[in-house]
Amino acid sequence: MFKCLILCAVIAAVHSKTVIVGQIYEQGGVRKVYDRTIEASAIPLFVREEEAKFEYPTADMKIKGIAIKDLENGNAQPAIRSGGLGFNFVTINLKSERGSGYKYLIEVFA
Repeated sequence: MFKCLILCAVIAAVHSKTVIVGQIYEQGGVRKVYDRTIEASAIPLFVREEEAKFEYPTADMKIKGIAIKDLENGNAQPAIRSGGLGFNFVTINLKSERGSGYKYLIEVFA
């Protein structure tokens, strides 16, 4: 029974394209400083790609967590391209599979 539960959890984690790094809960002085929903509809035979950027206005504030949440269980591939944890900026790339779209919620915590 326990092995079956672990297998189901692994399958669910593999299917979802959600990326979470660092601390993503508002506790211990960490708070959400940015959130944005990004979506693109499917276009047959085309790959949809978009870049999302966030930069904290002061260099002394560092990012402590990033959540890129897949809202549609789609086939897009999110990736952190530059910055991220320990920096005051992050660049996130979203790229769909050919012929599909995506919808993501991006949250940044500092």
